[in-house]
Amino acid sequence: MTRFAAFALKRTGSLCATALAALFVSMPTSFAATDDTSAPPANAAPSQTDPKPEIVGIVVPGASTFGGDISMHTEVYKPAGNGPFPVLIFEHGRAGDPLVRAKLDAPILKGHVRFWLARGFAIVAPIRVGYGLTGGPDRENSGSSFKNGQCVRRPDFEKLAKVTAEANLAALKWVQAQPWADKNRVVLEGRSVGGFTTVSTAATNPPGVVGYINFSGGAGGSPELSPQHSCDPEQMKTVYGEFGKTTKIPGLWLYAHNDQYWGPDAPKQWFDAFAASGSPAKFVHTEDIAGHDGHMLLTYGGKMWSGPVNEFLKQIGF
Repeated sequence: MTRFAAFALKRTGSLCATALAALFVSMPTSFAATDDTSAPPANAAPSQTDPKPEIVGIVVPGASTFGGDISMHTEVYKPAGNGPFPVLIFEHGRAGDPLVRAKLDAPILKGHVRFWLARGFAIVAPIRVGYGLTGGPDRENSGSSFKNGQCVRRPDFEKLAKVTAEANLAALKWVQAQPWADKNRVVLEGRSVGGFTTVSTAATNPPGVVGYINFSGGAGGSPELSPQHSCDPEQMKTVYGEFGKTTKIPGLWLYAHNDQYWGPDAPKQWFDAFAASGSPAKFVHTEDIAGHDGHMLLTYGGKMWSGPVNEFLKQIGF
């Protein structure tokens, strides 16, 4: 049993629309720490018809540098009526640039909010610890780094799995205490590191979660420093394989062929390792996203992913 699997069992028992790319500071190309990002179109502008969120704080126990609690700035969207509503918990990605991470103020695209509201879901989208309006220490730095296009430091993807699952489970606990939420009909979804988060959380099999959706999930990628080759993809394959040994919740994995963070081959290898233990999940590898990095599948590939997502929702009872 891995350190993360042990944590998951213990934990289970006890329990973007504005531009992320608005500010980039150049980093040395010879040596730089990095991770991945999921940014909305740079020219995206707010619309008068955009749904307006309620802002709440969701506490992550012990997440501060010195062991105190931190409240995650969280957007909540609800359909008309009193509920109880099925709930989508959405997890954002991670920018490699710390200044971009510090400016994160919109964890989910408004168009994606409308997609889920139209299906009767409430949406809960936290900004995790170490990002934007939540602040706090950078708990999700896996340690990935590159020099001359090569990965030069072994990242710690098990630690990343632990802290991201902690945040997601805190959001789930909050959701299941709300009178408007159907605590037995929760779907997890995320993109990039947020997609990895959905899988790490599903591996704990939390009660009430009926499915999860992983958009372009992984960690340790840098299209600038090492296009299509992430840091230590074999370790990521091993970690995903460990998740698959415990995950009983149905899942949908969505990646585009021209993903510049992971390349065309690694995501399928990760999924195959995950599915080898019989965990119920489906892998969808879309065609290239024309004119865009395929890592931005959620943002630009709606015609490619909406069909599989709708089919998956039917499969799990929606």
